[in-house]
Amino acid sequence: MHFIVCIKQVPEGTEVEIDEEKGILKREGVDSKLNVYDAYALEAAVVLKETYGGTVTVLSMGPMQASEVIREAYTLGADDGYLLSDRKFAGADTLATSYALSEAIRHLPPADVIFCGMQTTDGDTAQVGPGIAELLELPHASYVSKIGAIRDGHIELEADMGDGIEELQIELPCLLTITKDLNQPRLPSYKLKKVTEGKEVHVWDSKRLAGANLEYLGLDGSPTQVERIFPPPKAQTKELWEGNPQELSQRFYAKLKELKHL
Repeated sequence: MHFIVCIKQVPEGTEVEIDEEKGILKREGVDSKLNVYDAYALEAAVVLKETYGGTVTVLSMGPMQASEVIREAYTLGADDGYLLSDRKFAGADTLATSYALSEAIRHLPPADVIFCGMQTTDGDTAQVGPGIAELLELPHASYVSKIGAIRDGHIELEADMGDGIEELQIELPCLLTITKDLNQPRLPSYKLKKVTEGKEVHVWDSKRLAGANLEYLGLDGSPTQVERIFPPPKAQTKELWEGNPQELSQRFYAKLKELKHL
């Protein structure tokens, strides 16, 4: 069986520079990590590989530094990795991202299951996974919290719909987006790190996506634009109060009254 996992490198903290003109994060040179939800998706794929046999391919899009999360994926059980990296891909919204990834998947060996994290910690849209499925015309399920058996060309699973759990049987090939309730990702393997130390990360530019409409890629191919992007505000001041409980409670009450009237 062949499992494909779409992964993303996201900023590690909130100290990220912003391109105000384009309304995007400046990702190059920023401390980054594997998107946490994608780690659960990768673990799901590796578990199925260990159960049913086959291979796991990871796919990402971003600047060249994003190859780091693909190398990390090798230490977590992935067998092969591809990175879409080209200025033509830059500034993509969720639709343009879904289009680029879906076109890349068309150029990979056919997949039985495509996995995505349910969302990314930098965008939180939860749109790319379903977008890929729609473009590839695949059945899909979002917010998968449990995976059962694969049999008779179907995969059994449960999806957390917020107000209840939905039990499903989905025909293969399909796409699933994974929640943190599904599993506990394994730690990177030192043995796999040594074995895959020189393993190639396949880097594809836009020309490699033969047949793709280049007008649908990147910022130019994005029908939505970010109006404003900014880091969350930080607390500006901090006060340390000392005194007995009665004094502190009175001071706290006075402070609340003061804030109420600001």
